[in-house]
Amino acid sequence: MARSTKAGNAVQRLKNRSNGAAYSMVSMADGRFFLTRSNGTNTPDVLHEPLEIDAFVAYVNSLEKQAPKKVSKLDLAFEQKLQNSKK
Repeated sequence: MARSTKAGNAVQRLKNRSNGAAYSMVSMADGRFFLTRSNGTNTPDVLHEPLEIDAFVAYVNSLEKQAPKKVSKLDLAFEQKLQNSKK
């Protein structure tokens, strides 16, 4: 169950990055996954061969541009303080 949740979350992040593009995850009986994208027909496009969970998540994360990580002013100040303490 946790395996498909990890993969599902990766696909959901991809959908968010791609403005809701019609990506779907398919889970196979042997525990591998593959990604599909709707093309407007009854048969979606299969984007790659079935992959193990870690390879699947890495592949999905490589698609579309990643959102920049949010950094607060406090995080920046703390990072600066760490840099100064190392000098």
